[in-house]
Amino acid sequence: MAEWLHKTALFSALAESDLHGLASGAQDLQLIHGQALFHEGAAANHYFLVLQGKVEVFRYSLDGEDRVFSVFGAQQLVAIAAMFMAHGRYPMNARCQDDAHVIRLAKQPLMDVCLRNATLGLQILRLMGATVYQHVNEVEWLTTSSAPQRLALYLMRLCEQQGSSIELPLSQRQLASRLGVRAETLSRLLSDWQAHGHVLGRGREWKIQNHQYLKQLTDGAQRTF
Repeated sequence: MAEWLHKTALFSALAESDLHGLASGAQDLQLIHGQALFHEGAAANHYFLVLQGKVEVFRYSLDGEDRVFSVFGAQQLVAIAAMFMAHGRYPMNARCQDDAHVIRLAKQPLMDVCLRNATLGLQILRLMGATVYQHVNEVEWLTTSSAPQRLALYLMRLCEQQGSSIELPLSQRQLASRLGVRAETLSRLLSDWQAHGHVLGRGREWKIQNHQYLKQLTDGAQRTF
């Protein structure tokens, strides 16, 4: 357990004693596609380290549709921010996108290590600050941009991670909800861009053919810091 924790960015600089402290009470879990890790409103007593597979964090809208906020892959921590929320409950749901191997880690050992290790506490604060900053920028972009601009920025960010050939981490229905557009609008946009040679693909598999076209749509999202 300690070796797996050491490979994560957040815990990589911790002493062996602290790593073993974090691993106290940890459980090694093999999960199947669609299996839940936790539910919105439940007591937040654990966070998770993904070793294999993907985990999506989502909420249900008033009409029952699920809106995915984040997708976590290998070596990423799920729900660590929830460990520090005053209400002590998970603010969202989490489930496996596919078969997954995860480590379930207890809240209290994390609290204990943070009290002993101020550096870890500061790193977690920086992580949360970066997340808040990202979400503030996303909210601003969603309220001021058009549907083509939102889709272009989403695809360009995937390109930064995966290259020109990308795999969407969400279904097109989920992606439409994430971007705040109708599913029909998203489908029409992709079809139009494909007809004009800007993108090529179907389903979740796409290749960006015209980076310049998408980049010019995202110029308003670029910030100096």
